[in-house]
Amino acid sequence: MQIKQLASVTGVSAKTIRYYEDIGLLPEAKRADNGYRYYQNKDIGSLNFIRRCKELRMPLADIKKLVVVQSDGNAPCAEVDSLISQQLEQIHIAQYELQQLEKHLHSLANCCANNKQIKDCEILHQLHAD
Repeated sequence: MQIKQLASVTGVSAKTIRYYEDIGLLPEAKRADNGYRYYQNKDIGSLNFIRRCKELRMPLADIKKLVVVQSDGNAPCAEVDSLISQQLEQIHIAQYELQQLEKHLHSLANCCANNKQIKDCEILHQLHAD
């Protein structure tokens, strides 16, 4: 199948597919005499795997490690476990940071009476404060 068909089937844009090939996340596609890339059904599985990892907000470097490690079916899955644990920790950190951001924004939203003039706006004063 051509790249346009692969993109349609997987929901990954052709530009992204080419990028994944460039960085070695996907193997280079076979090329026909006309220069068009041609993909196999296994490429659908690979792209779906990468897309699912991206949905988990995993960095491309970690996804690449997962792609490499799964090539040895007899290897221990400790590296996979570690990468997932690290990603879970990153999500916990992001949740905490978002909670702090929400508290700060809530505080700002409640500090100013909306009937003041800009020169008296408490939100702007607090944002300028050191």
